[in-house]
Amino acid sequence: MQVRAFAKDTGIAASKVRLLIDMVRGKTVDEALTLLKFAPSPNARVVAKTVKSAAANAENNYQMTPSDLKIISIYANEAPRLRRFHPRARGRTSPVRKGSSHITVIVADEEA
Repeated sequence: MQVRAFAKDTGIAASKVRLLIDMVRGKTVDEALTLLKFAPSPNARVVAKTVKSAAANAENNYQMTPSDLKIISIYANEAPRLRRFHPRARGRTSPVRKGSSHITVIVADEEA
């Protein structure tokens, strides 16, 4: 059985999250959390929180053991961008687009 967890509107650009996601794809939940704990990026906390949430969903809703769980699929999609303007010379402005992302984690038993 596959169990999902989502983190929506994280405030981190999808391209930055994908670097961390590629590191943990296909690993067990314990390995992934260890890798994310020692990752140099501060954005690893958001990914780790989502992985923990997926493991907790599997444990509480479907009585799966967290040590047997493996990350089947993990991906980050773009969320709506926050649009701001930055003042420039001679009374002009330039746009600033702050990216955001939705993170999805799908875990399942290793036997499955």
